[in-house]
Amino acid sequence: MISGSAHYYTALLLMAVPIVVTAVQGPPAKPAPIPPPPDVAAPPKDATTTASGLTFKVLQPGTGTARPAATDMVTVHYTGWTTDGKMFDSSHARNAPATFPLDRVIKGWGEGVQLMVAGEKRRLWIPQTLAYNGQAGRPAGMLVFDIELLELMPSPRVPPPDVAAAPADAKRTASGLAYKVLKAGTGTEHPRRESQVTVHYTGWQTNGRMFDSSVERGAPTSFGLGEVIPGWTEGVQLMVVGEKTRFWIPQDLAYKGQSGSPAGMLVFDVELIAIR
Repeated sequence: MISGSAHYYTALLLMAVPIVVTAVQGPPAKPAPIPPPPDVAAPPKDATTTASGLTFKVLQPGTGTARPAATDMVTVHYTGWTTDGKMFDSSHARNAPATFPLDRVIKGWGEGVQLMVAGEKRRLWIPQTLAYNGQAGRPAGMLVFDIELLELMPSPRVPPPDVAAAPADAKRTASGLAYKVLKAGTGTEHPRRESQVTVHYTGWQTNGRMFDSSVERGAPTSFGLGEVIPGWTEGVQLMVVGEKTRFWIPQDLAYKGQSGSPAGMLVFDVELIAIR
């Protein structure tokens, strides 16, 4: 949504996603090792094995009831070891959970996490055929992961039901911007035009095609409110920290027919994370 840039949409897909994603830009920084579990070398007898060969054991029951679908976004804490007990990746060691879409990870993760509910901790023994399958530069052999599912949410590639037009209960400003608060914020301060803000967002065209999403990349975005399309500059100033709002931005407040940019009215879900 940067004004004047036809190539705003980043090609750096999932730059904050952990090593379980099948395409990353390079090896993550080596974190301090976390000791392996006593059964890291092989699954215990009380573990369950699926038809694919994935083996798992529930370490802590969850508090949720819904399970993620194959394309859903999930937020997790995890640690991964090879069967000789060497840790190769851990969100705990980085003190930061990871968020990513389930269809962008190794097969064993995609299958295993779909069996979980929020709050659950599960240990997975993933055979090489469901992991990196001998891919150069990746951990080889069976991999063992301890995973805690913190949150699940629908894929941003699935558009909202009102993507084609603003609903009757949406508010409208004098400029033609329409908006609807999806989640009330916790802050009291509104950003100004000269403010720097940090947001999570997803953008769709009115035909439902998603064209950009910080949520799918797993990393929020920061920018100056004076540097973005007019609909963003106006709309985000109406928000407070913690708020999530849907905006219907007419073309004259968006890219104004600029070549290489999405045309027509654009729809954005925006969550305001921070103001500076």
